[in-house]
Amino acid sequence: MDDRTLAGLLADDLDAAFETLVRAHVDRCHAIALRVTGSHHDAEEVAQEAFVRAYRALAGYPPERISSLRLRPWLATIVVNLCRNRHRRAAPPALSLTALLDAGAEPQATLASGPAATAERHDARERLGTLLANLPERYRVPVVLRHVDSLSYAELALVLGKPEGTLKAQVHRGLAMLRVAAAAAGLEELIA
Repeated sequence: MDDRTLAGLLADDLDAAFETLVRAHVDRCHAIALRVTGSHHDAEEVAQEAFVRAYRALAGYPPERISSLRLRPWLATIVVNLCRNRHRRAAPPALSLTALLDAGAEPQATLASGPAATAERHDARERLGTLLANLPERYRVPVVLRHVDSLSYAELALVLGKPEGTLKAQVHRGLAMLRVAAAAAGLEELIA
């Protein structure tokens, strides 16, 4: 079901359609939170809190506003804000990119296979995750939302409240910083 149809269902009967919203977006909200916080535990809490806040907000909106919502960027905004709040309270842990790489950022397959090669790839993923986690938040969040969650720059502007040009520059700069760090760590093959 597309988000426009889902928004219409939410506007008609919030309680009946909210489970559909959760089922449709829980994985991506968790993935965004995981990539930003770097903690499975924090990501689960953020995703749950995001849906609690979404429900409370939707309950206070008139049906016209609900039916006009762009659910994907709206939920991403809630998740990113919750991650930022959590980040302000504690230093961010190292980020594991296993899920990111499993979602399509996998390095080119090599002829080597077996346990040793698998362990080496896993280690490289973890090191790349640490590099991403060490990017300043102003670059890390736009890179994650653009290249992991595949939001358009227009959607990024809605989520982060910044002009598209600024976000393009931040994504470009973040990727450049990640490439330099990856090259210094011997991981340049993981960054295209």
